Amino acid sequence: MFGRPRSWGITGVIAGLAFMATLLAATQSRADEVGPGQVMPPTFVHVDEIIPDLRVNLRYEGSDNFMGRPVDGYEGGRLVLTRAAAEALSGVQEQLRPFGLGLLVYDGYRPQRAVDHFVRWAGDLDDQVNKASYYPDVDKSDLFSEGYIADRSGHTRGSTLDLTIVEATTGRPLDMGTPWDHFGPESWPDYQDLTAQQHANRLLLRSLMLQNGFKPYKQEWWHFTLGDEPYPETYFDFPVR
Repeated sequence: MFGRPRSWGITGVIAGLAFMATLLAATQSRADEVGPGQVMPPTFVHVDEIIPDLRVNLRYEGSDNFMGRPVDGYEGGRLVLTRAAAEALSGVQEQLRPFGLGLLVYDGYRPQRAVDHFVRWAGDLDDQVNKASYYPDVDKSDLFSEGYIADRSGHTRGSTLDLTIVEATTGRPLDMGTPWDHFGPESWPDYQDLTAQQHANRLLLRSLMLQNGFKPYKQEWWHFTLGDEPYPETYFDFPVR
């Protein structure tokens, strides 16, 4: 019924392997696309597995953020990053430990559904419950045009994070001149109207992140992206758990 078994030969074997490689690549590409049913890929990690003494306070999981409410897609308090970003971050933590300092991370990987939630919130100009705390001098209608909110975020690629430096024993953040997620020029890394200590604290964070392969963002002293990020064009949507 099936005839004699086919002899593939070396050419056939090579062609078969090439086909399987193409199939696997296509499958991986589909897995990397944004979709509500995604699970965390094996190239991502819970960062506490890499840096056990890292302090984490995922502010979008609760209400202490510019929206004033929990954000879609944050279903747990464990920080998620690509393994590459987490391993690079461990170098920063290692350099701070001898000085009684450490890192505090406010956000890492961010699902696309969270970004979509930001966009919906930005469209409701009447909802300004946390304006005084987070964007006191910026009109909500200008948050897109001034670059504070976008419909695509580097966080969603898995190798971007928001963080600061804290005292290791108390968890008290160093004075950076503004709080995290303060929308305004005071938060720009090149803002000059700071005390000498605030300048030094920002420079310490920036220098250590640069040394460990991260790139800064021009409007937020706390925002860094791994320079050699593994997914520069992929926006994930699995929830943070």
